[in-house]
This record gives sequence, structure tokens and C-alpha cells, in this order.
Amino acid sequence: MSLNHVRPWRNIYRRTSRQIMVGSVPVGGDAPITVQTMTNTPTPDVKATVAQVQAAADAGADIVRVSVPDEASSKALKEIVRESPVPIVADIHFHYKRGIEAAEAGAACLRINPGNIGSKERVREVIQAARDHGCSMRIGVNAGSLEKHLLEKYGEPCPDAMVESGLEHIRILQDNDFHEFKISCKASDVFMAAAAYQQLAEQTDAPIHLGITEAGGLTSGTIKSAIGLGNLLWMGIGDTIRVSLSADPVEEVKVGYEILKSLGLRHRGVNIISCPSCARQGFDVIKTVEALEKRLEHIKTPMSLSIIGCVVNGPGEALMTDVGFTGGGSGAGMVYLAGKQSHKLSNDEMIDHIVEQVEKKAAELEAEEAATQAAE
Repeated sequence: MSLNHVRPWRNIYRRTSRQIMVGSVPVGGDAPITVQTMTNTPTPDVKATVAQVQAAADAGADIVRVSVPDEASSKALKEIVRESPVPIVADIHFHYKRGIEAAEAGAACLRINPGNIGSKERVREVIQAARDHGCSMRIGVNAGSLEKHLLEKYGEPCPDAMVESGLEHIRILQDNDFHEFKISCKASDVFMAAAAYQQLAEQTDAPIHLGITEAGGLTSGTIKSAIGLGNLLWMGIGDTIRVSLSADPVEEVKVGYEILKSLGLRHRGVNIISCPSCARQGFDVIKTVEALEKRLEHIKTPMSLSIIGCVVNGPGEALMTDVGFTGGGSGAGMVYLAGKQSHKLSNDEMIDHIVEQVEKKAAELEAEEAATQAAE
């Protein structure tokens, strides 16, 4: 029985959207909320770009976006797509030919604003290329690049202007009988982005790509994204997310998963529940957690681990986790397995032993999952 069934106050009722495909990955409908990132290597440097795509995929990225600003990037894209383990979205801005070339190169999706690429005929050419090559699209509205007529109408970037921009771009695609698209409405201001996404969610059934654009560095950007995306996801809005950080794309993926995991919307890897540490701690909690996070990065199976410094909250937290360790006295603590006390362990042996227990539990869960799938 799921926790949501037992505890209805944990339920999040997702907005109903239609489903599209980004390559082999479904987005929208009842599909899991996907996590995206974007490469920051020069796209013509195929080796470096593929290496970054692979690192992001290893961290759990479902989809990776690659910028295609020029012809050299278009030529490189074909090889990048061929070597990528996940679907590639081609980031197109103004030149319609780049969109056509990206579709021909095998991009799974084009990030494009159809109103920004010229005449209706050019738009039709890009749409036809996407249709011919099974390529979906993302309409990417951004508060920093709104159309001139909307800035004149509203005086400044605002949620109403962003939503109007998005709906105008949607009409262009729909007028050409193209419906395989998702849409984003990003701003660096959390309030503006949240308000725009809420309005947009009420006016279209298209899958929604969430993001707080230009969110900042690793710490500040993580906080802004957690607040903005977290609130929207809590309201049931969002089918795919990208956390925009001035940091390694792998960090974007990690933060994206942590946001989804905190809301029970996606589960991947080890969820470590740990205390902030205080004078009661029986071991160095902070260093232990840092070491365990690195040692357990390879675990993809969803599971929980509690690392608590003392017996005030430790036993209670351990009751709800797959593996737990609670600090005690005399340089030792208690190991919990499946919520029950199992055995005492010295602090010196703790990290290696916990890694061993987590790996063992992950293997058991994987075997159970495989058996269940075989029975079906």
C-alpha cells in the first residue's frame, strides 16, 4: 500500500495535460515528471559535449538540451544525437534553417518560438521538418526576451505578457495542425514565473516545462528553484523541469531530483535523512553525510537512509527508513535495518558498513522489482 493511500494529506493532484513524446521519453499525461539539463560546452566540440551529456544522463537526466546557434553546431548535432544515451533537444532561437537542420540531424525536440523565426512560410518549413522527422517542439517564453509589441502593450515584462506570448506561439503551431509541443514560461523572478505558469496552466492542455531561468549559482539558484518549482509542482503544475544554475549541469540534475523527491513525485537513488548535528552528536554527522553522498552516488534504486547523531530523534527516524544509523556513546552507535534495531557498530567502521548495507538492500529491491515485472 502506498504512503499516499495511507496518508491522503500527502497527495498531489497533477493537472491533466495531453502527452507528447520527446524521442522515447513521454512528457505529460500520466508520465513521470522528467528532469532536464543543458550542456554548456561548445556544441561543435562533439567529444566534450557528448561527455557532458553522458555525465548528465548518469546523474539521472531524462532529456538533455544542446544549443544550436550556427551551421557548425548543426553538423555536430548529428553525431551528438547518435552517441547520446538520452533524447536531445535542439535549442533554436532565430534562424529557421537551424531548426530544419536540427530535425534532420535527429533531434528529438526543437526548443523554438515560432513567432521569432520569420515569415509564415519559414514557420511552415520548420514545422514540416519536425513532422517529417518525428520531432516535437517546446515553445520557450522568457521574460527577458518578450516580443516588442507585448512590451509596448504592457510596459514591462509581466505574467500577462508572458502568457499572451505563449498563447500566440501556440496558435501558430495549431494553425499549422501541429500539436506535438510543450511550453515553458520562464522568468528569473520567482513571483512572475509562478504567476505566469498558473495562468498558462488554466489556458492550455499542453505539457508544461517548468523552470526559473537565470536562477543564479548553486546555492542561491537551488533555493530560488526549490521555492518556485516546488510551489508549482505542489499545485500539480509541471510535466518536465529544468533547474537553471550557474554550475555544472550534473548539479542541475541532482537538484531537480531532490525537488521531486521532497514532494514524493519522483524517486531515484538514496534519500538521506540526516540531522544538522549539535553538541549531542555521537559522531561527526556532517563529514559522514558528505562521505556517504559521494560513496552512494552510483545507487539508482529508490531507498532511504537515516543518519542521526544521537538518540533523541534517531530511533524514530530509523523506524521509517530502509537503513539507519543512530549515534550513541563510547564511540559506537546502532544500525537499523528495515526500521528495526539490528546491531551495534563502532563509529570507525560506520561508513564502509553503511555503504555495504545500502548496496545489499538496493540489490534486494532490484531483484524484487525484476521478479514483479517477470510475473506481469
